Amino acid sequence: MARLTKAQREWRPGMPKKRRSTKVMFASTVLLLEAFVIFFATLAVFGLRRGEFPPALILGVGIALSAVMVLACAVLRKPWGIGLGWVLQVVLILTGIIEPAMFLVGVLFGICWWYGIRTGIRIDREAGEREREQAAWEAAHPDQAAGGQAP
Repeated sequence: MARLTKAQREWRPGMPKKRRSTKVMFASTVLLLEAFVIFFATLAVFGLRRGEFPPALILGVGIALSAVMVLACAVLRKPWGIGLGWVLQVVLILTGIIEPAMFLVGVLFGICWWYGIRTGIRIDREAGEREREQAAWEAAHPDQAAGGQAP
């Protein structure tokens, strides 16, 4: 039998589902897309600049950077996770030193990262306000909240 996660072990009937952070979801999406772009850029640099750099170095650095971007998705909930994401944005822009087209790609992804973080924070704040207002309404109207239907 598969091992249960902590959330699965602590779940009880009637417990509300824990809301996921929109900021983390947006940030994860951007990082995963960047990982794919880095992987394919690695293949392009491998084909175009094989004579300038050792192939093992090109593939090793490119694949490692892709893996770091994927693994960074796992730590976005931690306080330093978003900071790591910003560092990866700078690294992506700096890959333009090797392949100049990556300057543009890096800046565009940096804008996507900034917009996703900013919008995610706003959406999370608004969702928290809605949850508080819903809880206050349910506390004020226990007869309607329990049945889920208005009389």
